Amino acid sequence: MVRDELKPSPEPGRASGSVVADFLSSLVVFMVALPLCIGIAQACGLPPEAGIITGIVGGLIVGFLAGSPLQVSGPAAGLIVLVIQFLDDAKAQAPDTNPVVLLGLAIIIAGAIQLTAGAFRIGQWFRAVSPAVVEGMLAGIGVTIIAKQFHEMVDDTAPKKVLDGLLTIPQAVWKAFDPPTGASANHTEAAVIGLLAVIVLVVWKPIAPKRLKIVPAAVVAVLTAVLVNEFGRPIFEGLGAQIGPAVDNHGGIGVERVQISASLVDSLKPMGWPGWELLTLGLIWKAGLTFALIASAETLLCAVAVDTKHNGPRTNFDRELMAQGVGNTICGFVGALPMTGVIVRSAANVEAGAKSRLSTILHGLWLLLFVSLLPGLLSRIPAAALAAILVYTGWKLLNLPGLWALWKESKSEALIFVATAGTIVGADLLAGVVLGVLLSALKLLVRFSHLKVRRVDESEHERVHLYLEGAATFLRLPVLAEALEAVPQGVKLHVHLDRLQFVDHAILHLILTFQKQYEATGGKVLIDWDWLHARFNGTHDVERPQEEKVREGVGAAS
Repeated sequence: MVRDELKPSPEPGRASGSVVADFLSSLVVFMVALPLCIGIAQACGLPPEAGIITGIVGGLIVGFLAGSPLQVSGPAAGLIVLVIQFLDDAKAQAPDTNPVVLLGLAIIIAGAIQLTAGAFRIGQWFRAVSPAVVEGMLAGIGVTIIAKQFHEMVDDTAPKKVLDGLLTIPQAVWKAFDPPTGASANHTEAAVIGLLAVIVLVVWKPIAPKRLKIVPAAVVAVLTAVLVNEFGRPIFEGLGAQIGPAVDNHGGIGVERVQISASLVDSLKPMGWPGWELLTLGLIWKAGLTFALIASAETLLCAVAVDTKHNGPRTNFDRELMAQGVGNTICGFVGALPMTGVIVRSAANVEAGAKSRLSTILHGLWLLLFVSLLPGLLSRIPAAALAAILVYTGWKLLNLPGLWALWKESKSEALIFVATAGTIVGADLLAGVVLGVLLSALKLLVRFSHLKVRRVDESEHERVHLYLEGAATFLRLPVLAEALEAVPQGVKLHVHLDRLQFVDHAILHLILTFQKQYEATGGKVLIDWDWLHARFNGTHDVERPQEEKVREGVGAAS
């Protein structure tokens, strides 16, 4: 079964125009992916190569196997929090072991879980998560990224706790205006570069000439930052700014830059057998399960979003899950970051005109060639610019307009959103997601346990009306049974079902039994059986004529 799932799915034959479209879109995705791969790795406290390798694997291997041909996989901002937390826990619980080795083991376990889940065809189940929980998860991740990366954007050290990072943002801003005496970092210069990068990210699409809109805003932001860092010293000095010394041999205005090895091959750290004792650490298994759950949910929900953006082949969710499992297993073995399907790069792929999986595969090839042949260019990128890109990404993930729209639509869903995000910020990602899922289940339980029964007597006509509203499930069967038993004998009972949202088999059986027994004693029961069956069978949106709203007789229920 595994072998069949991982066979490349048949796709329509590629015309020459499709190949050209895939080639051009792959360049766009490459330009979007490169700064994100580097920035996410640095945000996790790992070398840039850890993110780039994940991007390469996501393109060349997962792109070939994926069940969502136009989805792009790579390191995700949503996993930054998990990686940082794991590395901190690993240093505390296993101080004598390289935490990157433990991270690799956790990622391998996550990949194995994903492979198993896909092989047993439970990919669809990962989609059974309330949108409020998913949006809340992304919002919590966004706040966490902002709390960490805002400090990095001004060459400051971020506190370990998220709340501390948020509360000290004003101090980081003040360092940019009034750097501490003898500070080792050039806060003002880094802040200028970061601010310029954010401005470019915000205004590029609205103001860019039509022909240049295809160039991603992140690329323009990085290029702007490089130019300012390389040639901005005379400008700063002309404005009277005190420029600190360069932090490396490149010169410039002295801000910290990306540190990347001259050889990608040398940066690979294939994992040997770590020893049985490491596999006894509960930390690794907990992290592996968490990585698998979060990465799978993010990947498959991203695939759903990608499907809405194009008219090509739909996603095979089990196959996509297995492809992600293969990718994460490889990333764990070579010491890279975990991967997911990522919406920013996937959306860029679709919007750039990609027609097939060739675009995703080629973007992985361009990453490989660029970092192998031109590593020196990457070392020119200021770290503050990458932090600015992640701050902007975190703000987009926070999605306050989406929260407001959710509040207007359903206040309970909005509260689940806030509770999920708040728990992630105050505790950790897994706790937030678990709380969100539990709150969604509790809401569903409350909704399907609420049944209001209102009785209206018409004594002069010897008629009784029972109005049912809510969900008629077995949980509320005693309430309905008590109301039916309280109806006087020998009258005409009219049961109104128009406001019912759901009817289960237990309630249906109760009504059938009551009608038979009540009419045997001389009474009459009026019920719209056609409509009731429509509710019971889940087709309650069927329109019915006004005159058919009341039908009587047991025969209509057959």
